[in-house]
Amino acid sequence: MGIIDHWLGKISRSLHMLAAVWLFSLAFLILADVVGRGMFNAPIQGTAELVANSLVAIAFLQLSHSIRMRGMLRAEFLDAYLPLWLMRGFSMLGYLVAVALFLTIAYASWEPMMRAWEIKEYQGDGALRVPTYPVRMIIVAMSLLSALSYVGLFMRGLAGEHEGAMGDVPSRVLEVAGTAAGGAALKGAGAEAGPAASAHGAQAGVPAGGTPK
Repeated sequence: MGIIDHWLGKISRSLHMLAAVWLFSLAFLILADVVGRGMFNAPIQGTAELVANSLVAIAFLQLSHSIRMRGMLRAEFLDAYLPLWLMRGFSMLGYLVAVALFLTIAYASWEPMMRAWEIKEYQGDGALRVPTYPVRMIIVAMSLLSALSYVGLFMRGLAGEHEGAMGDVPSRVLEVAGTAAGGAALKGAGAEAGPAASAHGAQAGVPAGGTPK
C-alpha cells in the first residue's frame, strides 16, 4: 500500500501541475480573444468552446490532489461538540460515500465517452471544431483516480491516521484552546509577579506604589 500511495501521490501532483499550466494558458487565450475582439474586431475562433471544455478538464485533473491534501469542503460546525470517535466515524463514512460517488460518475460517463470516441464528437462550427472525447476520457479517468484516492484515505483511517495532528479536531479549535491556555498562563505569571515585586521593593526600601526613601 505504501508504494501504491507513493506513486498515486506523484501522479496526483503531476496532474495538478498540468492543470495549473493549462489554466494559466487559458487565461492568456481569453485575454487575447478579448483584445482581438475589442481592438481589432477579430476574435479568436473557438475560444468559447475551448474554455468550456478546458474548465471541466482542469477541475477534474485537480480532484485527486485536492482529495489527498484534504482540501475538499468540510462542515466543521459540529466538530467542537462531538466526541473524537464519532468524528472519525463520520470521516470514514464520508470516504466510503465519496468512493461510491466517483465510481458512479465514472460508470455513468463511460458509455458517453465510448460513443464520443466512435463518432469523433466535437463542439463548434466553422474554422475551429473542438473535440469533446478527450475531455470525456479525462472525466472517467479522474473519477476513478479520485475514488482510489478516497480508498487511500480510508485505509489511512483504518491504520489510525486521521485529519489533523490530534485526530479530526479542526485547527481553529486547537488555536482557540492554545490562545486561552496562553492567556491563562500570562495572567498567572502576572499575579505571581505582583507580590514578588512588592517584596523586592520592600527589601530595597521602596514602599509599594511609592518612591525610594
